[in-house]
Amino acid sequence: MRRFTKQGILVGLMLLALALALPAQGQESGVTAEAVGQANLRESTDVNSALVGQIVAGTRYPVIGRSQFYPWVLLGDPASGAATGWVYVDLVNVYGDINQVPFSTLIIGSAPTPPATTAVTNTPPANIPASPTITLEMTLNGVSLPTATPTPGSGVMGVVTGEINIRFGPGVEYPRIGVGKTGDRFEVIARHSQLPWLEIRYPEAPNGAGWVANDLLDIEGDVFSLPIISQTIFNLPTLTPTQPVIQSGVRLDGTPAPLNPAFEALGGQIWQMMLDGGFDPATSRLGALFLLDLQTGEALNFGDNLAFSGMSINKIAILATLYGRLNSPPDIGTAITIADTMICSENTRTNEMLSIIGGGDPYQGAQDVTDFMQKLGLTNSFIVTPFLIDPNNVPTPPFVIVPPVTQADKSVTEPDAWNQMTVSDIGWLLGEIYQCAFHENGLLIETFPGAYTPQECRQMLNIMTHNHIGALIESGVPTGTAVAHKHGWIPDTHGDAGLVFTPGGDYVLVAVLHNPTWLDFSESFPLIGEISRTVYNYYNPTAPLAAVHQEAVPATCDLFGDPLVDDIAAGR
Repeated sequence: MRRFTKQGILVGLMLLALALALPAQGQESGVTAEAVGQANLRESTDVNSALVGQIVAGTRYPVIGRSQFYPWVLLGDPASGAATGWVYVDLVNVYGDINQVPFSTLIIGSAPTPPATTAVTNTPPANIPASPTITLEMTLNGVSLPTATPTPGSGVMGVVTGEINIRFGPGVEYPRIGVGKTGDRFEVIARHSQLPWLEIRYPEAPNGAGWVANDLLDIEGDVFSLPIISQTIFNLPTLTPTQPVIQSGVRLDGTPAPLNPAFEALGGQIWQMMLDGGFDPATSRLGALFLLDLQTGEALNFGDNLAFSGMSINKIAILATLYGRLNSPPDIGTAITIADTMICSENTRTNEMLSIIGGGDPYQGAQDVTDFMQKLGLTNSFIVTPFLIDPNNVPTPPFVIVPPVTQADKSVTEPDAWNQMTVSDIGWLLGEIYQCAFHENGLLIETFPGAYTPQECRQMLNIMTHNHIGALIESGVPTGTAVAHKHGWIPDTHGDAGLVFTPGGDYVLVAVLHNPTWLDFSESFPLIGEISRTVYNYYNPTAPLAAVHQEAVPATCDLFGDPLVDDIAAGR
């Protein structure tokens, strides 16, 4: 009886998989491909798949497979014919009839090549030059696997001196393919003969290279030793598939909030407005947005992974936490504190609210607000200290403060260590207050049973509708439209979060813009106002708002005699 070893069975299965994925031996097409300059090789027909090597002009590689659905071809090693990697067809010149090449679905690394029965050499056929970038390595139980070896380095490095754009060609008219940050180091591989631009090795690019203006890099090495490029036209291919920019929101209970095509198109329109305004998430000058349709439950966002300083916008969470503690309408003193916090954005009053929540201790109150957000599922937002009143007189907390660990990205925005938010956390909080107020259900009621009544939720919204500044979200809706919102700004970050009541439908809109060190109001206010107008017109196409009507933000805020205080105290 023949005995089959476990290793023998495994090798047999791997060889069978290889036979199904690759063209059969002996079916050589004679088709070859050569890089146009240089090109990346990837493990599959996707620009997001793993990089497995790189090819350069001057060497032709056998084309051993092609995708049936995407414009990609599979290249083999010139010596052995073993699968090397997939390349996008616009990045290579193909010689021969591509239709003679069989279809393949191979993913590099998913199946090894058969063991060689004779010694493998790197001597190519006479009509194909030797490859300078591909070698073979015995790595898995004696099975030969194709791997890439690095292209020899130029010895010239460029160090980024500030945030820069990396472009597909030598000029600002070419599309940006990446961003370099201060201190980043790139290998410089060529210089242009006519233009003051340098080509750098950039693996994330479709062809593995990018261009940077000479004066944006500190050069280490002899730039005049580099190859010279005279080409002046660089056509960026449209690669497939692409990653969507607009993300469908996920509700606090974990269920998705899918998008209809029109709503998704609205998100794309707003995204383009952000880019046109110069706020690009690929740079340190960026923006984020959350939009929730309160009729359908659809939600979209971009920049949802970014942590921003909570500013005064996080006072929405303080208000909600306080109302969860109240068993009756607030007394007149508390009513004044609430109004001054939410309408005048007065930080001393805000700390009084935190003290009420914390039983006399504003630090404990801040911790309680964070606990409220965490329990509700707003896990990327928190407040762990009172608001700073006097930078020269920072109070000492009665216990060690450790901000919660979040999943939000803080590397670019550098938010306040003690007060942070994301656009979706604040947006969903407003959505839950709306659900409580008008549908008498939702996670706010379910998570904190007995703590909230629909009347209390309606009162929270009523308070925020009295916040009138004549700018940001308010400027993008007709005068008299009810907007329950809280704005906030610090030198480098401006934002607004509001629930908007319109004839065509109610929605939540949160928009935040950031620019390192200083953000000019003349840039942020008009852009957020125009975004607000675009959303309003989407919901009200038969009565659109023709233009943003931005007003001067009031220099002072005085609520003395305002009926809002009496309404709060009366529970209205």
